[in-house]
Amino acid sequence: MAKKSKTTFQKMEKEKNRQQKQRDKESRRVQARATKADSEPRSMDEDPDIAGIKPGPQPLPEQWDYVKEK
Repeated sequence: MAKKSKTTFQKMEKEKNRQQKQRDKESRRVQARATKADSEPRSMDEDPDIAGIKPGPQPLPEQWDYVKEK
């Protein structure tokens, strides 16, 4: 007669681990939401990626300054 208890035990352990992982994940989500809510809102004055850039043509980089007009 075959023993089925080992498989059943492994399944129970796997399910317990899955449930624990879900609980850990949910607690991390709650903590992230709380941290995000407590943090100061970002300033929407100026985008840091485009800070200091003016509309229109931009000046040439220094390495291109060697070209002189006649």
